[in-house]
Amino acid sequence: MATVAVYDITNNKVGDIELNDSIFGVEMNAGLLHQAVLMQLASERLGTHATKTRSFVRGGGRKPWKQKGTGRARSGSTRSPLWVGGGTVFGPHPRKYAFSMPRKQRRLAIKCALSDKVKNGELVVLDSLDFEAPKTSQVVKVLSDFGVSSKALFITAEEAQNVEKSARNIPGVKAINTTGLNVFDILHSDKLFITKDAITRIEEVFA
Repeated sequence: MATVAVYDITNNKVGDIELNDSIFGVEMNAGLLHQAVLMQLASERLGTHATKTRSFVRGGGRKPWKQKGTGRARSGSTRSPLWVGGGTVFGPHPRKYAFSMPRKQRRLAIKCALSDKVKNGELVVLDSLDFEAPKTSQVVKVLSDFGVSSKALFITAEEAQNVEKSARNIPGVKAINTTGLNVFDILHSDKLFITKDAITRIEEVFA
């Protein structure tokens, strides 16, 4: 098992913790991570784009001219796709882009993402993380103490509204709990802050 240091929110070492290799020491699977990210992004697409076929365009109920004798081509409606103002052929219609992956694959993808953070030294274990009130300056101070100026993700065991509200006003910074753990947020962050309780919860669920 890998052993990493545990810090408080002021970047002072307070101990060590052993990480479960079955979760934080998994071999990288880039294809699986790519599939998991695609699944998450596809589920967020609205898919509300729409075009009207000839049956949905207003008007066109009367035949423009008689069938024969005019010298012009036959036409039954001014809303034909051949006419200006007519319907659209093979245009986009509302649809869902979401697809699913097997549960084992989804969990393995999260393990790969966490293992990658450990391997690259981008995982910071915090003794605890909670604020008495939501203040953006508190998260800014934590990031400053750890020398982080880029994208960061905070993971807590339980829902911590004060932490989440304090982090959401900072571009590139996000706070979630273990219930909302996902591959995209993990990979999208340059530094991953996770509490000891969150690690315990993750190992209970994923081990």
